[in-house]
Formats: sequence, structure tokens, C-alpha cells
Amino acid sequence: MSDTSQDTPETGVTDTGRRNLLKMAGVGAASVAAASFGNPLRAQGSEWDKTFPQSDAVDHSKVEFTNRYGITLVGDLYMPAGQADGPLPALAVAGPFGAVKEQAAGLYAQIMAERGFVTLAFDPSFVGESGGQPRSVASPDINTEDFMAAIDFLGLHDAVDRERLGIIGICGFGGMALNAVAADKRVKAVATTSMYDMSRVMAKGYYDSLTDEQRAENLAAMSRQRWEDASSESPALAGGLPDSLDGIDDPVIQMYHAYYKDPERGYHPRSVNSNDGWTVTSPLSFMNMPLLTYIDEISPRPMLVIAGSEAHSRYFSEDAVAAAAEPKELMIIDGADHVDLYDQVDIIPFDRLESFFNQNLA
Repeated sequence: MSDTSQDTPETGVTDTGRRNLLKMAGVGAASVAAASFGNPLRAQGSEWDKTFPQSDAVDHSKVEFTNRYGITLVGDLYMPAGQADGPLPALAVAGPFGAVKEQAAGLYAQIMAERGFVTLAFDPSFVGESGGQPRSVASPDINTEDFMAAIDFLGLHDAVDRERLGIIGICGFGGMALNAVAADKRVKAVATTSMYDMSRVMAKGYYDSLTDEQRAENLAAMSRQRWEDASSESPALAGGLPDSLDGIDDPVIQMYHAYYKDPERGYHPRSVNSNDGWTVTSPLSFMNMPLLTYIDEISPRPMLVIAGSEAHSRYFSEDAVAAAAEPKELMIIDGADHVDLYDQVDIIPFDRLESFFNQNLA
């Protein structure tokens, strides 16, 4: 195993149960309340609607594809501008958990396209512009399948060499990415940043601190909630990040708020985490379906796992790499927190991501 680090400059709910659910979801906030249970929210017009500037070095287009469950997924396809040589290596990109493709995934996709890859940033099922009912639901199975469906799409694209496909997963979609690659042998390399194992944190709490009694209580409460949801027009939402941080001293909530609620940084009107909350029952399937059971079956294909030295989630990356087989690399970014690796382009190790995929998608 390779274990590397990178020096970088440091950059800078009143109910306990609700705060814990927010953090377990990698924020766990949700999609826009007024439209959470109707049709997918679609962009109006053709104007640039991302949280990052558009690059002149990249051609962008909106695409649709369908997963194995018949759910239509919407993605942003980025290609090197004027690139006549082909076919090219390609990357599917998704995350963070509860974000949309206009946030961190799109930023990663655009920058990797500037570096010569065809990239696809997509909204997972039930989120953003993608289909699926009800809205604001997560699934360890379906969201893993979403990555595989993205690989289907890329492998059928004329500009793509289907023998040179990789995946980047961010935050909770890092765990989903590892699960997808363990099963999908078409993928030649996988990288994650600020990885969360959503099944572990929902089943056991942070640092595996949830007692058996607390787990049983949580499952009992969500089980009863199903009757409430079934008798209502729409499932209940867990609630999102607070609009104000007044009286909130939890550093994790403060960190997520600084990204998802700031319109000058990461806020997006279609983002789950920028708005009103996942469905209350979203953790149910995660709690009994551990995502990383077969992580060793990624081998002999390489994995690059990147985490910030100051990230509360760092232990997920360390434990995943410990459980995986070679070849594997853990890269710790000195001074970075969890959210720094969403959008701080001077901190995210794009040079390493480029060299990793160039080497392993050759």
C-alpha cells in the first residue's frame, strides 16, 4: 500500500437526534420542500447554473440515461474542447451525498475534462434533475447502480474508449463508488475524496458509537414512521441545515453550513443538502446493507483514497484502505477538512488524480 500526504495551506437543529441525522447523511439535508415529492426539478433555460465558473477549455452538454431500475438519470457531460483525437478515457463522477451535479461533482468533472478526460457528473436517482419517486430518497443498491448506469452510458459514447473507464466518488458517493467498482469489472480504476461509508455511519453512528439499544430505537422509530408516510400524501423529511448558526457550536454543522448554505460558495436550489432534508426513513436500508463488504474485490484494479488530515470523516478512508487489497493508496491532505475537498481547487490534488488515471487508464 502507498500512503502519501500533501502539505497545503489551511482554509479556513436544536434537537440532538436531528443533528446526528444531519451529520450521518454527510449533512443529510434535502431537496426543495415545495417540489420534494413531485417531478424532478429541472433547470430553466440553458444558462450556466453551476456553483463554479464555466471553463472555455471544455465543451459541456446535458445528457440523459437510464439505470437498471428504469430510472432516468440526468448528467452533465464534459469533453476537452476541440479534442479531435479519440477515443478518450472517461470518468463517471458523483457526490457528495445529498449534493447535485452542479456542485462538487461538476467541478471535479470539468477540471478533469480540462486535463484530457471525457467526464460525466450526474444526479443520482431521486435527486436533482434525475427521476425517481418519491424525491429525496437514498438507497445503497440503487445509488450503486447509478454509477454502473453511468458506465453504461460512457461505454456507448463515440468519443470514449470503453476499455479506459474510471470513477470518482465524493463523500458518501465515495463509498457507493467503491461498492460499484467491486462488482463492475468494466471499471479500471477508482478514486474517492472525503469518503463516507454511509451504511456504517447510519448503522453504527460516528466512530461506531451507537449502542445496540440506540440502534434498535432508531429502527423502531423509522419503522413506525413508515405508517405515517403511507397514510400521508408524501413521506416526512428529516430537516436540513439551519438557516442561521446562532447558538450552534457543532463544528461539523458549521463546516457543512459554510459550503451548502452560502450562495457565493456551494448553495444550489436543487441540492438536497442546501435545502430541506432527506426523508426520515432513508437510513433504513443502509442500516442493514453494509456497502464495503467486498471492497477487496476491487483488486487487482487500483484505488486512490484521498482525505483531509483534519476531516471528521478521515477514519472512513483509513479503514477502507486497510480492508482493501493491493494496489491501493491513501493520500492525506495536510490541513484540509472534509469540505475543503469539495471545492478548494488549490487543495484538491488534481495533479495526483490526473496522473493516477493516466497511469491506470492507459
